[in-house]
Amino acid sequence: EPRSPRPATESPPRTPTMPHSFGTRGRTRDMFSRPFRQRGLIKLSTYLTTYKVGDYVDIKVNPAQVKGLPFKHYHGRTGVIYNITKRAVGVRIAKQVNGRIINKHLNVRVEHVVPSKCRNELISRVHENEALKSKARESGEKVNLKRQPTAPKDGFVINIAEPPETIQPIPFSDLV
Repeated sequence: EPRSPRPATESPPRTPTMPHSFGTRGRTRDMFSRPFRQRGLIKLSTYLTTYKVGDYVDIKVNPAQVKGLPFKHYHGRTGVIYNITKRAVGVRIAKQVNGRIINKHLNVRVEHVVPSKCRNELISRVHENEALKSKARESGEKVNLKRQPTAPKDGFVINIAEPPETIQPIPFSDLV
């Protein structure tokens, strides 16, 4: 018996598609996962770290604490602390929006913040320069404190006891 045609009210069958996946934590499977053998409870040192206004911090989301979580765009960004509360810190981050740079102010829990090492090199260089300056004042010499680009390596000559053997390719011969 032939099938009757479909009624006009019934919609055509849809092709299966993936569901909507544009949430606030969308595409963060690897970004928000803890490193190997660092899962579980959050270390106490995270809570005992002291932060001061003006400190540089890196935002590194810790998925073990869902509260006070910054948006995924700010993960891995460096900012300056401008406010401190009981459990959180206020971080000022520069964000590029189209052609301009906007200062964004985030309130982030301390679990999602790590002291930044971005100024370590500068601070160590300042200490070295101050020591060089004080030494130069005592001796009365002039000292160049500017950073110099790395110079090319010095040339050298290799001395060989016996002359090198020159190797020639064997001419092709058909052995068949």
